[in-house]
Amino acid sequence: MIKIEHLIELAMEAGQIMTEAEQIERKVESKEGHANFVTEYDSRIQRFLAEHLTELDAEAAFLGEEDGKELFLPEYKKGTLYVIDPIDGTTNFIMGYRLSVVSIGVLSDGMPWQGVIYNPYSKECFFAEKGKGAWMCRGEKKMPFSALGEDNTIGVVRLCTSKRPLSESIVLMGTAPYYEELQEQVFGAARTYFQKSMDLRRSGSAAWDLCCIASGRAGLYFEHRLGLWDYAAGALVVMEAGGKITDMKGKELSFTGSSSALAVSEGIAAGREEYLL
Repeated sequence: MIKIEHLIELAMEAGQIMTEAEQIERKVESKEGHANFVTEYDSRIQRFLAEHLTELDAEAAFLGEEDGKELFLPEYKKGTLYVIDPIDGTTNFIMGYRLSVVSIGVLSDGMPWQGVIYNPYSKECFFAEKGKGAWMCRGEKKMPFSALGEDNTIGVVRLCTSKRPLSESIVLMGTAPYYEELQEQVFGAARTYFQKSMDLRRSGSAAWDLCCIASGRAGLYFEHRLGLWDYAAGALVVMEAGGKITDMKGKELSFTGSSSALAVSEGIAAGREEYLL
């Protein structure tokens, strides 16, 4: 399995491809579903990551958003699987709304083991490894460190979710825009959480929202349908930061494909307020 430092470096290099992109609107194709797009840069970044990950781990298996399908094969339950979202927040990227991230999740025998999410606009990289906590570093330089497990590593901050109750927290949401049949559920949930919380926010990037839960910037995130690449990395970051993530019904995530997601901070998970709908 690849060291976390190498995954961080690759994510940062992939992010540079994103920020150097030109004439994005001329290189856009539509995919199935409402407002579901792919750009030349999504494909380019995914190829870049797959090629370099293969160099570092010759036995690697890959599942990426731009493969054109979401097929979780039985053999993925054994060994190492790299789950890639080259640009999480593609619509933001196309429109020049500067909030998109590179997400690399690593499953070991079907369960999350490593996760790296890099925002090239804020220069923030969130990462986690099973049992070693969740961390954030800021900057563009490659990481000359073995950060995990060392609280005093320069430039690296250990993440911890918020202790605030739901009534004192911001709620993040995704609208599952590709699935119009979910609109009533989505906006019904939004109304309920709006009434229980300080306010709602929508970023357009599930992986980024999960990082905001892990770092204590928000207390709850929900979305009614995500691809595995949307949450494979971020789910581990949330859990290693002390948060909790399930599907919308409170069941454990299977990490075998599409799912709803409900991530909450330690404060909300342990509090008396009911957060399940």
